[in-house]
Formats: sequence, structure tokens, C-alpha cells
Amino acid sequence: MTTFPRVPADLFRFTTTPQAELHTAVMRVLGVANERLETVLTADDVQQRLRSVGWAEQVTDEELQASLTALRQWGLVDASQHRYGLTKLGEAACEGLKQAVTTLAATGSLQTAVLDAIAARLAELAEPLSDSRTFSAVMELEGHLDALTTGTTRFNADLQRLLRDEHADLDTFQDVKRTTVTYLRDFIADLDARKVRIRETASALDPAELHAKALNGAGLLSDDDVWLQERKERWKSLKAWFLDNPPRVDELQDVSRKAIVQLLRVLDRISEQRKKPTNTAADFRALAQWFARTETEDEAHELFNAAFGLYSARHAHLAHADGELLPSAEAWENTPPVPVSPQLRATGKQEHIGATGKVRDVGEVRRNRREQAERERAELEHAWSLIQTDGAIRISTLTNLDHDTFHRLIDLVGRALGSDPDSTGTRSAGTSDGRMQINLRNARGWATMTTQKGTLSGPDYVIDVQSR
Repeated sequence: MTTFPRVPADLFRFTTTPQAELHTAVMRVLGVANERLETVLTADDVQQRLRSVGWAEQVTDEELQASLTALRQWGLVDASQHRYGLTKLGEAACEGLKQAVTTLAATGSLQTAVLDAIAARLAELAEPLSDSRTFSAVMELEGHLDALTTGTTRFNADLQRLLRDEHADLDTFQDVKRTTVTYLRDFIADLDARKVRIRETASALDPAELHAKALNGAGLLSDDDVWLQERKERWKSLKAWFLDNPPRVDELQDVSRKAIVQLLRVLDRISEQRKKPTNTAADFRALAQWFARTETEDEAHELFNAAFGLYSARHAHLAHADGELLPSAEAWENTPPVPVSPQLRATGKQEHIGATGKVRDVGEVRRNRREQAERERAELEHAWSLIQTDGAIRISTLTNLDHDTFHRLIDLVGRALGSDPDSTGTRSAGTSDGRMQINLRNARGWATMTTQKGTLSGPDYVIDVQSR
């Protein structure tokens, strides 16, 4: 079971008292002096330098002395002959405070430049180097790896907070979404090539030999074993990112793809929430309010007609075929009905029956379409026969493909890359008609394929294309 060292109880107590701001300012003055190799300051020195760290209020000698006394009681400040300096606990408290402020103000990022820097340092370590340069390269490599870990963790946390924000403004979220989605797409565009290059270079290095040379170049006075153990832990972190199965960088790729989908879904949800719900009851209540605001009966009738579409009868002008047979004084309910065309209500015009149109002969059109469909089907069958494999092969072995067949292959590969990998790291996908299925595994090299319309370079994936 892994145990973590306990943090002293009074280490950050100076930030929680009523005089926390003054205590913090004094600690910052002593911390800046320590960075400038001034190990001790007098009380007057501290008083004069408070303004340099942003303290604007006037501090009396009694208040300053009370603050220094409290810091001394907590074990953060050491006093000797009215001179004050940070203890080891005080240095740790200053560093912790600085790190906390930096973390609160920082935002995460996925930087392809960090991956390129890691690859460059590994490539440099693969060359013959002096011990001192090996030490420098190892330290730079670990720094870039820390930057990758920290930036990725913070970016993922910022992204999850954005996805959980239920009260986000739509305009603001649209701008953030558009920027973030573009950022993620650019990051994962060439991630496959970068991680393959880093994996191949790191696999060829011997960490024990590397760290031994770096130790010679470090010029340490003591604690060699502690230093080497720390280097081993850092190398384990590098292995976890790029060499383990599956590596964390693959998880990062999957998280990036899922984040794009989640961002689009959250945008849709926010858009739906902004739409005002409507139903028949709400419509009638709004209409009743409009009727209550009308001032005359004519306005009310006009509103009624606009709302319900009830106007004067448009069929009152219609008459019987032989109107002379009906007395002019006869009531309407006693007269035979007059046929009314349904088109009268829809268009306001009577239905006119014209001459029957000539029936078009579509036999030729059907025949041409059937022949075209057969040709396309034959071309599709031929393309699938060229792509189908007898087992797992590399993409680079598929040569002499015409452009259309190559386009179908790349479409299948793209569908597989968009799917989640199984426990073995294999991604599977199929065509929309269910005819073909592809199984894809991680690349172990680089492939360049040429068709009639150009050349495409990319990871040399291992694929298995079969007919269902």
C-alpha cells in the first residue's frame, strides 16, 4: 500500500487567519529575498519591501512584529538577532502558495509542440552524447513530459466543467465550442504519426545506461540512489504514455474524439432549452390576452378572422344548373344542394376539368436506369474484390489500386478510426449496406500510396477486410 508523507498542520495556517493577507505578504517578501540569495532580513527591511509585493496599506511596527512572531511560532520563519529568514517549512509553504496561485490562473492545453519536443529529445538521446549533454537532455525530456501531463489534465478538467455548465450562454458557448472543436481536430490530425515516432525511438533506448550517463553528467555530491530512483519513476511515466498496451496517448485520442461529440450534443441541448415550449393551451391563452386588449368590436372580429381563418362564404355565388325551376322566395334549406369543389376552400377558385394529358412512355427511362444500376453494381463488386483480404495485412501492401477503389478503402479506414477500440486495441467498422467489414489495428510504420490523382502518406495500419 502506497503511503504519502503527512503535511505539517501549520504549513498553510498563515493563509486562514484574520491577518492572512499580511502574513502572505510577509512570506512573499522573505521568499523573494531567498530567491535573490538574501537569506535573512531585518524587520525594517521587511517593512520597506512590503510595497514591492503589492501590499499598499500602512503597517505599524507592532502589526509587523505580531505577524513575524506568528510565522515563527508556526515554524515558517527563523529569527536570530532580530534577523528573519525562511525555514525549510517556510520555503515549502512559499512554493506551495505559488503553485496554488499558478494552478488557479492556468488553463489546460493539448500542445502538439510538446509531443514534437519529446520526440526531438528522444532522438537526441539516441545519438552519442557527452555525459553533461545527456543529463541536460534527460532533464528537458522530463520537463516536456510534465508539461504534457499537466496540460492534458487541466484541459480535460476545463472541458468537463464546460460540458457540465447548464447555464452557459448560447452565443458564448457557440464561440467556445467552435474554437475547442477545431483545436481538438487539429491536435488529433497528426497524433498517430507523432506517437509512432516517439514509441519507436523510446523503445530503442536503454534507460539504465541513459540514466547512468546522466548521473555522471549531473555532478551530484550525494543521494545518487535517490536521484536514479526518481529517474526510473519518470521513465515509467514515459512508458505509460507511449509504450504500454494500450498507451495513455491512445486514451487521449479517444477522449478528444468523444469530447467533440459531447460538445456538439451540449450545444444541441442548450439550443433546445432556449426554444420556448408551445402547445395549444398556451396559444389560446395568448390569443385571449390579445382579445382583451382590443378596443372595438371590429378589431375583435378582425383578430378572430386572422386567428381562425373564418371568412364570408365563398360559394354563395354558386347556382343550380336550372335556376328557373326554383322559386326566388324559396328558403335555402328547402332547395336541393349545390356541389362545391374542394379546391374552392384551398385556393378560392373553382375546379376546372381540362383535357386528359398524354401518358408518357417511361419504358426507355426505366431501361436506361436499370442498365446504369447494373454497371454501378458490377463496378462496386469489382472494387470490393480488390480490397478484400485473406487475412491481416498492412495497407502499404495494397498497390495498383485505382482511385475510386482507393477512395472506398480510405472510407472504410476512416469509419474504423472513428469507432472505439476493443480490449486488444482493434477497431471495427462496416459499410452502410453491411456488405464489408474492416478490422484495424495500430500502425507500426509509415506508408505512402499513389493513385492516378495523387499521393497519400499516413500510418501503415494493419487491416483485415472481409465480406459479410
